[in-house]
Amino acid sequence: NLKIKYRENFRPFAPAVLADDCDMFFHMQQASPYMLFVAPILEKRRCELPENYFEMDLMTRLYQERSKVQSITHLDFSARVQTVHRETNPRFYQLIEDFKALTGDSLLINTSFNVRGEPIVCSPYDAYRCFMSTEMDLLVINDFVFKKEAQPDWENKEKWMQQFKLD
Repeated sequence: NLKIKYRENFRPFAPAVLADDCDMFFHMQQASPYMLFVAPILEKRRCELPENYFEMDLMTRLYQERSKVQSITHLDFSARVQTVHRETNPRFYQLIEDFKALTGDSLLINTSFNVRGEPIVCSPYDAYRCFMSTEMDLLVINDFVFKKEAQPDWENKEKWMQQFKLD
């Protein structure tokens, strides 16, 4: 969050999960290809919490490890789920399937492509500018892969990063 979105670490990302594997992570029956629904994370994916978890102050609970997929877990153990279907999003589906082959997990984090306070990228230039101005390592646009270490220095990075203060 701090390295890419310039927002507080406790703000969860959205999970993108293969539709056929959704029930391995969430209590969810319907498809959610547009991240329109939240669903509870399965109990077996949650961490054991202190007995007084719900009495803890908000800041303490925000930084308490709540699940094995912490970066997508809201305080109430829900997540805003994107189900990915081979028929409607074949390349993203294949990426997650390949990740599953490597790791055993068919879930990636997903977020809008922008920095907090900026509009979502709308062009290859916007994407490259965001990529170069954050701590992303790779940018993929169609069939092109850009590695950060292979790019020339980006002159406006520091100025651009400093314009966004945390909430």
